[in-house]
Amino acid sequence: MDTAVQQTGNKALIDKFGRRVDYIRLSVTDRCDFRCVYCMTEDMTFLPRNQVLTLEEIHTIAQAFTELGVNKIRLTGGEPLVRSNVMSLIERLGKLEGLKELLLTTNGAQLEKFAAPLRAAGVNRINISIDSLDAERFRRISRFGKLESVLAGIEAARAQNFERIRLNAVIMKGYNDDEVLGLTEFALARNVDLAFIEEMPLGNASDHDRESTVCSNDWVREVISSRYELLPSTVSTAGPSKYYKIPGHESRIGFISPVSHNFCSDCNRVRVTVEGRLLLCLGNEHSVDLRAILRSENGDIETLKQAIIAAMDLKPERHHFYEKDYVQPVRLMNMTGG
Repeated sequence: MDTAVQQTGNKALIDKFGRRVDYIRLSVTDRCDFRCVYCMTEDMTFLPRNQVLTLEEIHTIAQAFTELGVNKIRLTGGEPLVRSNVMSLIERLGKLEGLKELLLTTNGAQLEKFAAPLRAAGVNRINISIDSLDAERFRRISRFGKLESVLAGIEAARAQNFERIRLNAVIMKGYNDDEVLGLTEFALARNVDLAFIEEMPLGNASDHDRESTVCSNDWVREVISSRYELLPSTVSTAGPSKYYKIPGHESRIGFISPVSHNFCSDCNRVRVTVEGRLLLCLGNEHSVDLRAILRSENGDIETLKQAIIAAMDLKPERHHFYEKDYVQPVRLMNMTGG
């Protein structure tokens, strides 16, 4: 029996470094109602419709991965909730056999409308981006966002009994580095989790030099420790966040530190962009064009699965963020899938 068929039968995606892939991040759109400085340029040009995967194609890709043993799917963007008719996709994904967790990352602006139907469709956990609690500063970072709509979205999500809600914050020097404690207190008061994410050098998206603004999570942790006791947690979720507990609080404080603490050795993730590129690593350009397979004459789900299996050998050992003499990816985060 050849290796591809054997792997299909075992329902396991294993790369050449022995890492098992059981988690995919699916981008459903490159569009967003914000233009956050670390993610996008202010004057964006989005993909033409014929280059974007249809909702049916996204579902077929998700089904192929779940049939190969993937049990966690996170929907990303852009902003996934601005995709027309996206709930029809989410409802179908929630019914996939073998799927244990259906997750969503959102900027929160649409959650007042969508929180209830998302929970009803089977979304287990939700991540909401919020980089500032000051309305003017929030608008500066997001360029178009309104803080009040995100705050309303957070409250709408809290009312829906998701298994966990996590806030995500990218801390940047000169932007919001004085809000670490404020964001922490905000999360603790609402019994939601909070993750601090180091800024990654993906594309020329912002109005600043990333190396001058990136904040190490070691520093962020020190700031929090000046007021709260942080106890390491054994909790492990689908992603790379390292969690801590604060005595007397239900919230978990997480740190996603791809720059200061490389976590590639236990990477269990791949990404599919909205144009159908299977990205084997966030910080490298190794990829396979799944859209071309889907739209080819012989583009059935079995052909797709064989391509996914073969792609595991392309997954590199690690990324090289901020390393000198290494060419960083030019794609923006809205193209990559957050």
